[in-house]
This record gives sequence, structure tokens and C-alpha cells, in this order.
Amino acid sequence: MIITGKYPKLRMRRSRKEDWSRRLIRENTLSGSDFVLPIFLTDGKNKKIGIKSMNGVYRYSIDNISKIIDKALKNKVPMIALFPHTNTKLKNVNGSEAFNENNLVSKAIVAIKNKYKNSIGIMCDVALDPYTSHGHDGLIKKKEILNDETIKILIKQSLMQAQMGCDVIAPSDMMDGRIGYIRSKLDEFNHKDTIILSYAAKYHSSFYGPFRDAVGSKNQLQGASKSSYQMNIANSDEALHEVALDIEEGADIVMVKPGMPYLDIISKIKNTFKMPTFAYQVSGEYSMLQNAIDQGWLEKEVMLESLLCLKRAGADAILSYSAVELLKEFDL
Repeated sequence: MIITGKYPKLRMRRSRKEDWSRRLIRENTLSGSDFVLPIFLTDGKNKKIGIKSMNGVYRYSIDNISKIIDKALKNKVPMIALFPHTNTKLKNVNGSEAFNENNLVSKAIVAIKNKYKNSIGIMCDVALDPYTSHGHDGLIKKKEILNDETIKILIKQSLMQAQMGCDVIAPSDMMDGRIGYIRSKLDEFNHKDTIILSYAAKYHSSFYGPFRDAVGSKNQLQGASKSSYQMNIANSDEALHEVALDIEEGADIVMVKPGMPYLDIISKIKNTFKMPTFAYQVSGEYSMLQNAIDQGWLEKEVMLESLLCLKRAGADAILSYSAVELLKEFDL
């Protein structure tokens, strides 16, 4: 618009002038209810171990986990997600520790439910990478990831987690057809109310490195590729196909992983399916921003901005390692 002696009738800056007016017209907000807090577990007693590649994030022994759960509850975070750092001695080619009723995740579920009842939800990852000696999410034969054979193990893992008291089963392995089989087995054993959150669009991303440090699978993987089962980073239509299949098989919630590099995917999925859609601000996203904040290269508000853009794209909830500190820092 060219101004020729007359001022514009509409001044977009009018509603930006004051804090109260900016808040009135704000289209998206974040609160504790928008987050899921990932928590890493470790063996032992009274342990809180820092993760070098994820500044501000720790592994907790089960007897120490209440410290972080209490913070989550104080900030009204509705759910936590449990990820184990499994002792190397317990790992094997078949990942059998995944369905051991005395593994870290199982013991943590029981301890949390005994103390907190249903005041906070528990989400458990369903995949074999924390438990396999090769670091892959599935079984291997002659360097091939076996789809159907892996699903049989994932069914056992899912059922065991549900029996321990897990509220949300979250398959992250990207094996074809696993949602339908897991749903059928849960229903067969009267776990009809157990929610399935599918990592429906999980990309073969380079942003997962710090997480693999945290669960101890990086050394086992030894640079091997997961490209034969995780999605091609160049594809978007494929994500819609994956999500459609998982919904048909019985997924209650679908998730996009990573988050910020895939805002277009989050938006497409939410607009297409109108399903509860989550996003995961993965370890690489978190560490990249947190390290820049710690060095003073970026302001701490960038973490808030990065999460708000996930909400704007269509995410109903966000898994983020920064959830508790962010809610505290910005009084959301």
C-alpha cells in the first residue's frame, strides 16, 4: 500500500502496543497441559547422573525419580515418558530384556503407580533399541531388520507394560502393522482402555544422537543406518500414508518425530486427520538450543519459541526435555 497524504485506516500495530492487547489476540498458548516430560532411568540407588550431550537432563534411579515427577506435577504436566539406560550385560541380539517383568521400565511403572496412583500418566516406549546388543529397533538376520519377527517381541513388550500399569503404549519402532497386532493383544487381555500413541511419522533423522547417548544404544549401533525402517527425510505424502494406516489399525494418538524440522508434516497430519497429534522435540533439537543458550549465543526465549511453533503447526502436545524448566522460567 502506498500512502499519499492519508494515514492507513487499519493499523496492525494498534493491537500490539500493550501487553494486555497482545495477550487478547494471541492465537496459540502453551501451558503445562501441553507437555509430556521424558525421563531417563538408570540402575542403582540414589542416582542422578548428568548426560554430557544433553545439558540439564539426567538419568534417575527409581528411588530418586520422585524428584523430577514432583516438579512435573507442580507444573501441571499430565504425563511422563520413561526411557531406560539398560546395563550392557543385559543386552542381547533379541532384546529379551524388553519384556522382562523386572526390567527398569517395569519397576519404575510399579513404583510410580504405588506412589502417585493416577495423578500423572505414564507413557512407555515400545522398541528394542535400548535392549539390543546391535542398537537397532528390531531383530536382525543377515543385516536385514526383520519386520514380522520383531512385531512378536513388541507385542510381548506392550502387553507386559500394560500389565505393569502403563497408561500409554508408544510404539516407536516403525515396523509395518505393529499397531493392529498390539491393539488386538491388549484387547484380548482386557487392556481395552490402554491408549496407543503411535510414532506414526518417525523420520530417519540425524537429530537423535544425544538420545542414543542417554539410553546407551549409540555404541551398540556403531554408525549403522536405520533408513530401511525409519522414514525418508525427503518425503511428506508418505507420512500421511503411515498415519492413515496406524489410525486404521487402532492408534488413539499419532506423533511426528522430530518436531521443528517437520512443521509441515505436523500441519498436514493435523489438518488431514483431525486426530490428536503430538510432536517430539527430540534430543538434538533440545541440545542444539540449550547449548547455544548456555554459551550466551541465543536468548533463553528461543526454547519457548521453538515449542510454540510446534503448537502453532498443529501439535496438541509436545514431548520436550525442557518442559519443567520452561514452565518455571516463563510462568506459563
